[in-house]
Amino acid sequence: MARYLLGFDVGSSSVKASLVDAESGACVATAFYPESEAPITAIKAGWAEQDPQMWWDNAKLSLKKIMVEAGATADDVKAIGISYQMHGLVCVDKYQQVLRPSIIWCDSRAVPYGEKAFNELGSEQCLSHLLNSPGNFTASKLAWVKENEPEVFDKIDKIMLPGDYIAMKLSGVANTTISGLSEGMMWDFKEKKPAKFLLDFFGFPESIIPDIVPTFSVQGELCAAAAAELGLKEGTPISYRGGDQPNNALSLNVFNPGEIASTAGTSGVVYGVLGEANYDPKSRVNTFAHVNYTTDLDRLGVLLCINGTGILNAWVRRNVAPEGISYADMNVMMENIPIGSEGVRIIPFGNGAERVLENREIGCSINGINFNKHSKAHIMRAAQEGIVFSFCYGMEIMQQMGMDIRKIHAGKANMFLSDIFRNTLAGVSGATIELYETDGSVGSAKGAGMGCGIYKDHDEAFATLKKLAVIEPDVQKRSEYLAAYAAWKETLEKNI
Repeated sequence: MARYLLGFDVGSSSVKASLVDAESGACVATAFYPESEAPITAIKAGWAEQDPQMWWDNAKLSLKKIMVEAGATADDVKAIGISYQMHGLVCVDKYQQVLRPSIIWCDSRAVPYGEKAFNELGSEQCLSHLLNSPGNFTASKLAWVKENEPEVFDKIDKIMLPGDYIAMKLSGVANTTISGLSEGMMWDFKEKKPAKFLLDFFGFPESIIPDIVPTFSVQGELCAAAAAELGLKEGTPISYRGGDQPNNALSLNVFNPGEIASTAGTSGVVYGVLGEANYDPKSRVNTFAHVNYTTDLDRLGVLLCINGTGILNAWVRRNVAPEGISYADMNVMMENIPIGSEGVRIIPFGNGAERVLENREIGCSINGINFNKHSKAHIMRAAQEGIVFSFCYGMEIMQQMGMDIRKIHAGKANMFLSDIFRNTLAGVSGATIELYETDGSVGSAKGAGMGCGIYKDHDEAFATLKKLAVIEPDVQKRSEYLAAYAAWKETLEKNI
C-alpha cells in the first residue's frame, strides 16, 4: 500500500495540493485551483477581501484532481499539512460559521490602528515583546472590525488565520500555533504567551484566540463530515501548518540560525533564521516565530519583503522589450551589457509602499540614461540589478540584527531562472546560492510527515530534496558588483 502525505498551499491566487510519497520524497501529483487567478474583492481603495469558503472549495477541487492523477485511495493518505497566506483575519461564531469575508494580507485599512497602538503603548513595549510594530497585521485588522462592524465583533467566538480556518474545516476543531499568533502580532516573545497587553489595548477577550497546538504535532484529525466531502479517511491526522514564508523556508530545509531562504516572484522575499530574539527598531524587516520555534528554543524568522520584484521585470517585458519576446530572450539580450548597466540605475519600488523604506511609496524611477549610449537591453539589465540591489539593501538590515548571510536557498523559479539575477545577487552579497526543486505544498506535505512521526526530523524529511544548481560569487568581479550597488544605493538615498 502506498503511503502518501498530502500538502495544501492556500494562497490568495489559488489553492495548490500535492501528494508526496513518504518513502521516496517524490511529489507524485500536484494541482491548483482556480487555474485563473482567484478573485480579491476591493470595495474601497486599499481593501482586499476573500471568502474563506472559496479556499475550501478550491482545496477540494485540487485534491480531487491529484487523487485521480496518482490513483490514490483514502487509505493511502497518512497525514495532512497546510501552508497559507499570512496575516489574514477569519472571524467565526460559536457554530464555526464565517461572519464576514476574510481581510487578507494585502489589505491596508488597519494601518492607523496599528500605528495608534504603537504610539500609545510605546516602541519599547511593542518591539521588546512583539519584535515588531503592530502595523497592519491580524490584530490591527480585528481592531478595525471592532470599531467599524461592532455587530460582527460581538458575534465572534474565535479568530483565525487562513490556515487555521482550513484546519478547522478539516477537523471540526478551532486551534492555532505560536508561529501563527506571532505573525498576527498576538504572541509575546518576552512572556512566552499570548500578548495580553495588546489584546487588552484593543479590547479583545483572550478567549477569542483558539487553543494553541505545536506546529509539528497531531493538531487534529479529519472529522466525519470533512472526510465525506473530501473522499478521505476519517481520523487522518492534520499534523502541520505554517505561513507561506516560514513554510517556504521549511520547503528549502532552512531551520537553523544563519540559514536563508529566498523567493522572487511578483514580490520578493529574503527570510533568514535567527537563534535569539531580535528586531529592527524601524520595523523595516519583521521578526516572527519560525516553524520550529518553541518556548524553550528561540528560532526566529526575519522577513524582508520587496513588493517591486518580478512585477518590474514583467513591466519591462511588456513596455520596453521588443514585442513577443520571452523572459529567456530578454536574458540573452542583456548578456553583453556590463555589470552596472553602464550607469543606468532603476529604483524598483513601483508596487506600493515598501516596508524596507519605512512604508514610503517612492515609485519606480529610471536614472542615468544617456540617449547616445543606452539601449533597451541596458534598461532590462538595470531592472534586474535594481531588484537584486533592493534585496541587498534589506539584507544589510538583517546583518545589523546579527544574521550572517553566507548561503541562500531558493527554488529554481521566477527571477532565479535568470543568470544575471543570480550572479548579481551572489556577487553583491558574497553568498553562495543553492537552487532546489520544491514548492510550498510539497513542503507542507513533508511538514505533516514530521508532525505525525513518519520522519524523525527535518534532515530525514528533506534528505531527498533535489539540488539543481549552485552559484558561487565571482571573486574576480566582486568589486564591480559592489561599485554598481554603491552607485544604486546613492541614487536611492537621493529619492527617500
